[in-house]
Amino acid sequence: MPAPRPTVRRGLVAVAALPLLALAATACGYGSQAEDGAGRPKVSATGKKLSSDTVRIGYFPNLTHATALVGIREGTIQKELGGTQVESTAFNAGPSEIEALNAGSIDIGFIGPSPAVNGYARSQGEGLRIISGSASGGVKLVVNPDRITTLDDLKGKRIATPQLGNTQDVAFLDWISEKGWKVDAQSGKGDVSVVRSDNKVTPGAYTSGDVDGAWVAEPTASQLVAEGAEVLLDERDLWPDRKFVITNIVVSQKFLAEHPDVVEAVLKGSVATNKWINANPEKAKASANKALEALSGKPLPKEILDPAWESIEVTDDPLADTLRTQAGHSVRSGLLKEPDLRGIYDLGPLNKILKAEGRPEVADAGLGVE
Repeated sequence: MPAPRPTVRRGLVAVAALPLLALAATACGYGSQAEDGAGRPKVSATGKKLSSDTVRIGYFPNLTHATALVGIREGTIQKELGGTQVESTAFNAGPSEIEALNAGSIDIGFIGPSPAVNGYARSQGEGLRIISGSASGGVKLVVNPDRITTLDDLKGKRIATPQLGNTQDVAFLDWISEKGWKVDAQSGKGDVSVVRSDNKVTPGAYTSGDVDGAWVAEPTASQLVAEGAEVLLDERDLWPDRKFVITNIVVSQKFLAEHPDVVEAVLKGSVATNKWINANPEKAKASANKALEALSGKPLPKEILDPAWESIEVTDDPLADTLRTQAGHSVRSGLLKEPDLRGIYDLGPLNKILKAEGRPEVADAGLGVE
């Protein structure tokens, strides 16, 4: 049965004043290893070192983090760093990555808007800066068509999100509130049961009947579709121009102050990666899949990879207006006390790179450093 299409409404909230829950991070161990067929980088750390021996980068094993997946595997990020070594770590959800950034376990992270804003607010504006965009789109509500056929059918059902306080979790909580339904944000109990479930186990929870659907990023959404679920809502359809920030690049302010040359090199690698992805979508898709294989032990099959890849757009633009809108909606929904987001962006290094390439600069929606 074709999924009914919702009417376009205001942007979803992607911010919540929720506790940051720690999840165990999995070290990728990529380093400067040569390509071995399992998705590891093709470029070694060679040449002159920058101001730091290493740069520790965090990201998710999600296709919404394609810039990191491809940029690390293809070596476009390492190439810009010369002899400064990339060390990468994969996380399961945003709040745990923010905790690692605040603890100094990583220096730079690819992360969604909710944990970025939450982390900035919790540190009173001293923890991180958003220095670039990375991706838009790639989030879907997928459901069991035998139990749910319309959006109203979600009432009384069990819907998975990746983690309490992550971007998809609070987006779903806000969507529920707009329906006029009540859910306790902490417990997930209410008119809809919000089940916090690691993306690795959500497909199993779906096939066993423990959940009736999920609001998740790719490739988990398409994995569920391969198990018989149907897409009931594509989050892009809730936004003007079908664009909204799903992944940013953030850096700890301490690392930015101490190693601006390393940060600029990572940004050059990110910009080069996004350019290569957009110019070579099929090769980039295969590269991202190799990287996922290295992280999970197996590649995504074509029936999952293709639709997942098509729903994501890599971009250097952080789409700051959408983050600002998300934060405002969060405040009006009572999910977050009014945060002072001035200074959350430092797009100077990125715009320097874009200008040098003859490309238009990107905007910070008035939330940049002074």
